[in-house]
Amino acid sequence: MDLDAPMGMAPLMGSARTGATILCCNCGAPIDGTASAGALCYDCIKSTVDISQGIQREATVHFCKDCDRWLLPPASWVTAAPESRELLSLCLKRLRNLGKVRITDARFIWTEPHSRRIKVQVTVQDQVADGVLMQQSFEVTYVVASQQCKDCAKSYTANVWRAAVQVRQKVTHKRTFLFLEQLILKHQAHRDAINIKEERDGIDFYFAQKNQAEGFISFLKSVVPVLTKESRHLISADTQTGNKSYKYNYSIEIVPVCRDDLVALPLKLAKSIGNISPLVLCHRIGTSVNLLDPNTLQTAEVSADIYWRAPFHPLAGTPDLVEFIVMDIEPTGIRKGKWLLSEVQVARASDLGVNDNVYFTRTHLGQLLRAGDSVLGYMLEGTNFNSDDLEAIESSKAYGSMIPDVILVKKHFPNRRRNRKRNWKLKRMAKDEGELLPKASDQAKMDAEYEMFLRDVEEDEELRAALALYKSSLKTKREADAMSIADTDMMTEAEEDGPKISMDELLDDFEEMEIKDKE
Repeated sequence: MDLDAPMGMAPLMGSARTGATILCCNCGAPIDGTASAGALCYDCIKSTVDISQGIQREATVHFCKDCDRWLLPPASWVTAAPESRELLSLCLKRLRNLGKVRITDARFIWTEPHSRRIKVQVTVQDQVADGVLMQQSFEVTYVVASQQCKDCAKSYTANVWRAAVQVRQKVTHKRTFLFLEQLILKHQAHRDAINIKEERDGIDFYFAQKNQAEGFISFLKSVVPVLTKESRHLISADTQTGNKSYKYNYSIEIVPVCRDDLVALPLKLAKSIGNISPLVLCHRIGTSVNLLDPNTLQTAEVSADIYWRAPFHPLAGTPDLVEFIVMDIEPTGIRKGKWLLSEVQVARASDLGVNDNVYFTRTHLGQLLRAGDSVLGYMLEGTNFNSDDLEAIESSKAYGSMIPDVILVKKHFPNRRRNRKRNWKLKRMAKDEGELLPKASDQAKMDAEYEMFLRDVEEDEELRAALALYKSSLKTKREADAMSIADTDMMTEAEEDGPKISMDELLDDFEEMEIKDKE
């Protein structure tokens, strides 16, 4: 046997092949030589290699205090809530060289709200050598700097609007505008307006962009019947490029018919909308004019397009309402929704003790009225209306003999004090009155109209459902508790039985909430 001949060595059965073990060149720890990166162990790699090198540890973000938006360079402004995903994405985009590594995690670290600092912990991952991945976490501090955006800067500068929406209604009161104001506040439809100016018969809204004004007009069309007209005038023009700059004006006219108005319809229009009686009440204003015949409980709707093709005006409004006393009432059994048709005998409140005049009529308020109650209505007997439509109704064979002497509108609470303290309130829209400061007489009229609107809100559940009602402040409650003893004695039981709003229907006003330290 030749001992110098090469001999093959087979591995032992059941034994696994292991890699070569070497020592770390830095700390001497044993490591696998086949998977080591530069003969360094993992602990030494972490202490000597920084994969986050070149990434900022401090940055600045800009915040607009007027509109609560954040600057997204170069010129975009975005809305982001504190510690939201949108704000986290904006903060990460502000870091340079972050795209060279892979982000595995990012989260906010709590800081004091008044510190004007935002801290974010970022975890990144990168390949150090062949087959070796390294993960590292670090903190980034952002300084919140205040900067006014262009839109807010324009709002404080005169004559920078590009589109104006002029809302008008040709009536002697502003009850419809009070209702429209609450709808605008609830849906925040005026958030893009740079200025709101009150005019004699309406309100003007100014916008920086045309599309913002068109969005506001779309909202108005969705809540009230309106007629829209558009005009524009040239500001500047470039003869070389052909670019032109315009200012746009939109005229929005609301139908002059309001809630609780008495309406005399043209006979042709009354037949076309369901052959309803032409002498009706307007019980609701929405996207269309909703009419009610109190003698039959028949209802009809007049859309904005139909109205402006054949416009009509109300015979009488809420200032013409007369107080009546219910002498006797008997329901007929005909019911439609919340209305109950009843036959009622009423006497004018001013005639009590003077004469014995009693009027017989039908009413839709049978569910609410009882003998002895007060009710408001329109007195048709002996009243002269200057209306061609009413003359046509009186001369017609079908409706001439069906005109009642009295049309009742709503229940009245005469013992309710005018300026009583309420446990709820409505927000008002900040408007620029300009040179149209109200006189003392006009201010008294406006206060009376607002008080009437508040009473309508208390009495009508459907109207309350469309508005945002807030709990009154603690200051108002203290003022209510500090009423004089004389005023308290004058409060009657009838006033206590008046309509009230439950606290469950009210919202908390977060703007007036204060955090106080315990002593």
